[in-house]
Amino acid sequence: MHKRHQKLTSNSTCAGTRRTFLQAGGCLLLSVLAPQTATAMQILAVRVWPAADYTRVTLENDAELKASHFLVKDPNRLVVEIEGLTLNTTLKELVAKIQTNDPYIKQVRVGQNRPNVVRMVFDLKEEINPQVFTLKPIGTYQHRLVFDLYPANPIDPITALIEKGEWQKEDALSAAVAGNKSVPGIQSNKSEKLAKPAEAGDKRNSETNNDAKDQNKQIPMITIALDPGHGGEDPGAIGRGGSREKDVVLAIAKRLKHHLEKEEHIRVMLTRDADYFVPLQTRVSKARSVQADLLVSIHADAFVEPTARGSSVFVLSERGATSTAARWLAKKENDADLIGGINLKNQDKQLAGVLLDLSTTAQINDSIKVGKVVLKEIASINRLHKASVEQAGFVVLKAPDIPSILIESAFISNPEEEAKLTDEAYQNELAEAIVKGIKKYFAKNPPLQRSKLA
Repeated sequence: MHKRHQKLTSNSTCAGTRRTFLQAGGCLLLSVLAPQTATAMQILAVRVWPAADYTRVTLENDAELKASHFLVKDPNRLVVEIEGLTLNTTLKELVAKIQTNDPYIKQVRVGQNRPNVVRMVFDLKEEINPQVFTLKPIGTYQHRLVFDLYPANPIDPITALIEKGEWQKEDALSAAVAGNKSVPGIQSNKSEKLAKPAEAGDKRNSETNNDAKDQNKQIPMITIALDPGHGGEDPGAIGRGGSREKDVVLAIAKRLKHHLEKEEHIRVMLTRDADYFVPLQTRVSKARSVQADLLVSIHADAFVEPTARGSSVFVLSERGATSTAARWLAKKENDADLIGGINLKNQDKQLAGVLLDLSTTAQINDSIKVGKVVLKEIASINRLHKASVEQAGFVVLKAPDIPSILIESAFISNPEEEAKLTDEAYQNELAEAIVKGIKKYFAKNPPLQRSKLA
């Protein structure tokens, strides 16, 4: 009897143990599933960056989002579904952020398609080629889901300049004849017609007086690419007064463009003309696509100590930076792609190889020449941080066939210089000084190739 009771107790204990284990397992299963519903992911911010090149839409979130998308025609739409998400007020704000002048988006509709799935429908103005990718947390940003809406038929850079009235069709033809990609609407058989008048003009010049020679003399057309750093998702350095580098350098670049275009034989292309992000390699490829004779990248320096001050000019180095500060600065500027956000899966590996491997000694030597004369002119309007041109491995300076300089206009982290950078008078003085330097360089080093004539 005693043994039987003991056996029953033992079995009961075992059964109780099994029940306890199953209950614990059930609790464990619930603890795994519960956070997904109890603490749903939240959209923290939505941002839209419209530009002629493309429109970017960014959703910032407290965790990585999983999204799928597909295109619909007649009319053109982009449909995006985001999993693990509940519609909130912040996400609804996206509707009001679409501007009427956005080149690619008419409007967007956002709704809860089904539990934990949000659907966004972008009504489009034309056929687009979307890139959808995620970015890991960096700097002040948390997880980001990015939609880059590129036109299915991107406009040629030279054609865009022609449409703006900033480029002549004859110049576009010369570029095409010299080896640039063809420009829509330009017929290559016009090259002979352009060449013959020049030859006839040369014969006439030989028979007339010196004044006539001067009047008929053909001045080489100089193309300059101005590159305002940062933009869009990447604000660049931020001053103590709240000034953002991306805004300051865009303002300076536009003033510089205005002053350069006063010269009849100079035309200018901006790598960005508004507040949007341009990857570093794209900045270089834009300059190469218009066969620029010079690339000038404009920045506003920053340092951990607010006492740092002065303007600087940098060129490319293939043998390491000329100073620790130059190396630090190059790394900071090269990190712009990480902050601004690029789709790594879509990077042009061939272009990357060109930029990394084919930068020539001749390009660097020419860059140093123009850098020295520009730095000398800047010294007349602002204190220099370094009295000589510095060198480091800036990605934006790695065009193998274009002299390229990077100007740190002043330290935005210095309160006094931040005030200068936001002052229109100083911006104009800086622009005029840079123009003087560029003109002096090309007076001694005229562009010899590409048959571009003013």
